[in-house]
Amino acid sequence: MAREARARYPHECAGALLGRVEEDGGRRLDRAVPVRNERASERERRYLVGPGQILALEEAAQATGLVILGFFHSHPDHPPRPSEFDREHAWPWYSYVIVPVRDGEPGEPRAWRLRDDRSR
Repeated sequence: MAREARARYPHECAGALLGRVEEDGGRRLDRAVPVRNERASERERRYLVGPGQILALEEAAQATGLVILGFFHSHPDHPPRPSEFDREHAWPWYSYVIVPVRDGEPGEPRAWRLRDDRSR
């Protein structure tokens, strides 16, 4: 994730988190897969993973016994807190990781999940 965030700076990078859901409901990350940011504008502040990429990710994950656990993206020159836009466009159940990038150098990522009632 850090390598992708550094490579895409000053634009936001994006990717999928693939792994397994354990019997106890816990999640185990197997790999983070970079994807193309399909956003046509404001790429410094926004990312878009289109439906075609999501379908391809789901098929690839299923072929290896994995599921999409969530998504990651970077925040160029901003802290790793979900923005209002991030919260509005998030889906419950998925985990999200934000990698802050300051002057091209990735910082400590932060993970979060949206509650089912969409309160955070």
